[in-house]
Amino acid sequence: MSDPGAPEAASGPGPRGRRRTWAELLAGRVRRPKPGRERGQQVQAAAAQLLRRHLNLGQLLLEVEGPPAKLPLSRWMDRGRPGALIGSALRDQASRLGLPVAVLSSQTVASAFVQICEVHAEPSRGVLLDPEQRKKLFSLLEIAGHLLAHSMFSRLSFCEELWKVQDSLLLEAVWHLHTQNIVSLQELLESHLDVQVVVAWLFRNLRCLCEQTEESCQHIDISRSMLSDFVQMFVLRGFQKISGLRRNEAERMPQIAAAVLQKMLLFALETLAAGSVQEESSAHKAVRCWFSGFSGHALRSIISTDSPKRFFRHTLTQILTYQPVLKVSDAVQMQRDWSFSRTHPLLTGLYRRLFVLLSPEELVNHLQEVLETHEVNWQHVLSCVSTLVVCFPGAQQLVTDWVAHLLTRAFENFDLDSMVTVFLVVRQAALEGPSVFPSYADWFQASFGSARGHHCSSKKALVFLFKFLSDLVPFEAPRYLQVHILHPPLVPSKYRSLLTDYVSLAKTRLADLKVSVENMGLYEDLSTVEDVIEPHSQAFQDVEKAIQVFEHTGKIPVAVMEASIFRRPYYVSHFLPALLTPRVIPSAPDSRAAFIESLKRADKIPPSLYSTYHQACSAAEEKRPANVALGLKVEVEPSCAEGSLGLLTAALLELRAAMTDPAQYDVLSAQIALVSERLSSALGLSEDDSSSEVSKIQLSVLAPKLEQREQQVVDLLLTSFCQNLMAASSFAPPDRARA
Repeated sequence: MSDPGAPEAASGPGPRGRRRTWAELLAGRVRRPKPGRERGQQVQAAAAQLLRRHLNLGQLLLEVEGPPAKLPLSRWMDRGRPGALIGSALRDQASRLGLPVAVLSSQTVASAFVQICEVHAEPSRGVLLDPEQRKKLFSLLEIAGHLLAHSMFSRLSFCEELWKVQDSLLLEAVWHLHTQNIVSLQELLESHLDVQVVVAWLFRNLRCLCEQTEESCQHIDISRSMLSDFVQMFVLRGFQKISGLRRNEAERMPQIAAAVLQKMLLFALETLAAGSVQEESSAHKAVRCWFSGFSGHALRSIISTDSPKRFFRHTLTQILTYQPVLKVSDAVQMQRDWSFSRTHPLLTGLYRRLFVLLSPEELVNHLQEVLETHEVNWQHVLSCVSTLVVCFPGAQQLVTDWVAHLLTRAFENFDLDSMVTVFLVVRQAALEGPSVFPSYADWFQASFGSARGHHCSSKKALVFLFKFLSDLVPFEAPRYLQVHILHPPLVPSKYRSLLTDYVSLAKTRLADLKVSVENMGLYEDLSTVEDVIEPHSQAFQDVEKAIQVFEHTGKIPVAVMEASIFRRPYYVSHFLPALLTPRVIPSAPDSRAAFIESLKRADKIPPSLYSTYHQACSAAEEKRPANVALGLKVEVEPSCAEGSLGLLTAALLELRAAMTDPAQYDVLSAQIALVSERLSSALGLSEDDSSSEVSKIQLSVLAPKLEQREQQVVDLLLTSFCQNLMAASSFAPPDRARA
């Protein structure tokens, strides 16, 4: 029988057929380790780790000693207590709590650090400290420096405490940790295990720093120094050349640095791509400030390394390949809107900063490399080309050589991509004007207008060229079609049908656009706003440019001679009427008169037209007031003066009306002559060849002295000039690229 006092046996059979009691079963599950010195150290280490990760120092101090015993670190800082005294207090406190003094010190400093950042905190606060916060922070960092010097401060524990309250940290405060050698930025950033969290925190704070820097000038030196330090660190660590042996060791920081730079660049490009960036918007300010950090001045301390150049090349690649959604047909149609003057100043400014460390040769080679290996954003590629030819005086020859190389490869391999690049790059560079690159018409004629052109090597090459040009026709601007028609490629007679088919197609397209081939001027400017200027307006521009060339060379310009032979309809119907506008011919022939006589001697002006011109000029001479013809100065009575001012005002109004009416362009010169006569009458002046100085009004810029009548005339002329400019700009905006 079993003992009634014994516990009930377990229901399951025990070993060897015997049932085990509950006491035996429990005794088998509990394995109590033997007490010893090693076991005590393990328990102490585990407890310290647990406290370090979950300790709330303020609450613990309240539990152990009550409110009076809480360590008054903030109050001691205010009173200027020496670091040695604070260190001693921390050592005593750590001893009572059984914690390492370095852990307790770092947690205490971290708590005070966060309290400083949170003073006056608002939801919309920036990332900079106010003067009071900055003063308290420097006192705290002085204490932290003392603790660090005496091995009483754990950087790792301090960083872990800061990351727990990362949303409360101010970027300037974190930066001061770096500058005061408490905790480096790299050490702080690498202490967080989640790279993405660190990148997001940095991006948010750097954007806020840029916005705050542009909005306030109060702490501009500090914010600029902060931005420079961050950019330098990211560029140096993100684009340093790491050897294979050290790659794993330094993997996290380069990853963080490169990711932050990439995120900020994408933010900037997205802002510019939005197309509605206002100068006073926060996004515009942030982008402008961030791009300023890429200057040589900001990167001067690391300029001797290869990191800045690698970073600039990488950034340029990212810009050129950002959102490559535009097709070649889009680029053909839109590229005139991507010239240097029309590209956003922030983007052209970024290009110029990236160009600082890259030579023109490196830039051209890099452009070629990117075009060969990536899908590209044509808007960024072509705006980069425009910036290159505008900013580098020697870029014209480099681009010309690059285009020649691409053209050779295009015809050797019948490579359509190279052909596309050639035409887009040449047209883009030509948009910037003849001062930086030859006109498109000159390049096209030089490349395909002789037997030396690549297209003349074989029938296959000719077919390749005209097939390419024909594919462009639906997307071409009228002026490029006019160039191809008026300066066609040289084609052997047996393949003439290829050219005639293309010309027929191009003329059909121009007819659809209601543009005449003959309306193309002698000195076309493909960078102007409108596709095609009215022939009357273009003719007057051609006349002025032809006279300028004649003044410099003394010879009839080649363009005028060619037009008189090959483009006779435009020459006779538009150019000559604009040149032969009736006027009062001066007794001493001016450049215009000399140019007309040269054309007459060369039989480039029909005799009947020349005779009509002289008759009209004689009639204008007869209409001159008698006092003007005699060269007398007339004293103007008040009543007469008022009448003459009214006549001048009326003449100026008629001039403005003529400027805005294309049908009256041929009377502009006559109207200007009338204004000149009314002006002389209003001032009571007369002018002849012997007393031309009489009619000049001498003004002192510093102290202008004018009679009342002269002041009224000057005001009227200036007002009329502004009104005429606005009226003319309403249908033919000025070329701001040359303004």
